[in-house]
Amino acid sequence: MKITDFTIIRVLAVGLLVAGFSSPLYADTEFSAEMVQQGPQGATSAVKMYVGDQRVRTEMSQQGQQVVRITDEKRGIEWILLPEQKKYIEQRLGVPGGQSPGAKPEPAEDPCAGMPGLTCRKLGEEQVDGRTAVKWEIVASHEGKTMKSTQWIDKERGVPLRQEMPNGQTTKLELVGKEDLGGRQVEKWEMVATAPNRPETRTFQWFDPELNLIVRQELPGGMVSELKDIHVGKQPDELFTVPAGYERMSVPQEKPGGSSGETHQH
Repeated sequence: MKITDFTIIRVLAVGLLVAGFSSPLYADTEFSAEMVQQGPQGATSAVKMYVGDQRVRTEMSQQGQQVVRITDEKRGIEWILLPEQKKYIEQRLGVPGGQSPGAKPEPAEDPCAGMPGLTCRKLGEEQVDGRTAVKWEIVASHEGKTMKSTQWIDKERGVPLRQEMPNGQTTKLELVGKEDLGGRQVEKWEMVATAPNRPETRTFQWFDPELNLIVRQELPGGMVSELKDIHVGKQPDELFTVPAGYERMSVPQEKPGGSSGETHQH
């Protein structure tokens, strides 16, 4: 396969992700939780998460320093706070005229909307493992070349139940059943990925219908991530704003001759 063909397949793969489960920005319910990740060797990391109305705040420790990240989808702004230094960085979200990060279209809508280089054509509805899905033909264009793939999007959940790539790679998502996870009723899904001359890989995801989020995921290789200590309820507005007295830091731009970033008082 030529490099240009491989590049187009990568474009297609990125495009297929737009029909996945929602990001925390699009959770149906406000809540707080702790995101815990555990590696195959047992090492763990934890991130505190607060999810509001299209607003997310995460708190973590990086290299011994607390870092707070606030994403405000409605305002199209993201802040990175350094509480110990009382400084922050502000940056805009998304691409002008494009789809917002994490936005998930309804299955009946165009899943390629706002995705440069991708066009979708609806082919009708079909049954996939007993679930009704919308079948789409996805065409990726890159440097004058085009390539097609097919995707079946679940009408109820809006997730791709099946994907067929032009290089023979397929991905299948199937509902295993319902379980109790941390006192919450969730759906367990299994995703199986196959490709020519490669071993099959399996990923398990636990989807919370109330939150409209994946709350646990087990990846090939032993990596596990899970939302624990979930508390549903409205989150205070002050969690999603830059505190008074913080100094704004400008991200340095690379220019001929070099230049340093400026700082501004908030």
